[in-house]
Amino acid sequence: MTTALPDDLAASVDSLIEDAGIIAGRPLIRRILTTGILLGQDGTERLDLKIASAAIVEMRDAFRLFQPYANVPKVTVFGSARTTREDPLYVQAREVAAELAERGWMVVTGAGPGIMQAAAEGAGDQMALGVSIRLPFEEKPNAVVAEDAHWVEMKYFFTRKLMLVKESSGFICLPGGFGTMDEMFELLTLQQTGKAEPTPIVLLDAPGGGFWHGLERFVIEQLIPAGVISPDDFDRVLVTDSAEEAVAEITGFWRNYDSLRWVNDVLVLRLKHEPTDQEIAELNDSFAPLLAAGRIERALPHPVETADRDRLELPRLALRLRQREVGGLYRLIDALNALESAGA
Repeated sequence: MTTALPDDLAASVDSLIEDAGIIAGRPLIRRILTTGILLGQDGTERLDLKIASAAIVEMRDAFRLFQPYANVPKVTVFGSARTTREDPLYVQAREVAAELAERGWMVVTGAGPGIMQAAAEGAGDQMALGVSIRLPFEEKPNAVVAEDAHWVEMKYFFTRKLMLVKESSGFICLPGGFGTMDEMFELLTLQQTGKAEPTPIVLLDAPGGGFWHGLERFVIEQLIPAGVISPDDFDRVLVTDSAEEAVAEITGFWRNYDSLRWVNDVLVLRLKHEPTDQEIAELNDSFAPLLAAGRIERALPHPVETADRDRLELPRLALRLRQREVGGLYRLIDALNALESAGA
């Protein structure tokens, strides 16, 4: 399949990029423009062109919304648009969002009513961001995000879900319907398949509620015995009815663990605090079954990390993780966060 333009057209694209004054990301901008021209040359149907062009426009709008807050941690809250103000779940969503906002976290929602409104209210207009969906029967974005223009509207669910997930370092799901289930299972799928970096996921109910325990039983009684997921795939999820536990799970996940990067078959874990030799030895004793080969060892930044200037100041551990050990990776991250070297 042709993925390049003739030399004369390629030169015209390069000239356009030059005239636009674009310096950073030139190869990627060239790829976007080239793909647009190729779509036209392919005779792509008008409807398909509308989908592609609208997706690019929507993503640009969303990138511009989030860009000023790139260095602020964010948590996305999912839940039903039908939840009323009198429902204990509404109060729970508002309280957990307020607590996270107080700790410096921005709260991202779908900008609609119900749980989305509650979370935005809890966060306050300066700490709430919304990504709404355009539906024939849907209400306008809730007043909290709309009044301060902290929202962007999407036509397509796939671009909306991308932005609800891409920018956040934690997720809280409250009970909801098909939409909430779709969002929650997509989170789990992205984590299970390694398409997204590890992040804390909390399934939060109202005090005394049992909504998520029903899902937990289904996973234990049906999915695991059927062999369609690994026994530890649900280990990455906290099921709770406590807003305090939800906040502790979201913030505690980043206490010592910072990020990861795969370099060929080596997993590099970047930490905020340097572990001791004794702690590394204990990690090897506890997590040897997770390793495909070798041991967990200290590491210097790999040349590809150095070339990208990727978190070079942080201490590192390197290991070879067995495939499909995503749940085990979460347990390892929990252990790293519990190290004495990480401080109080």
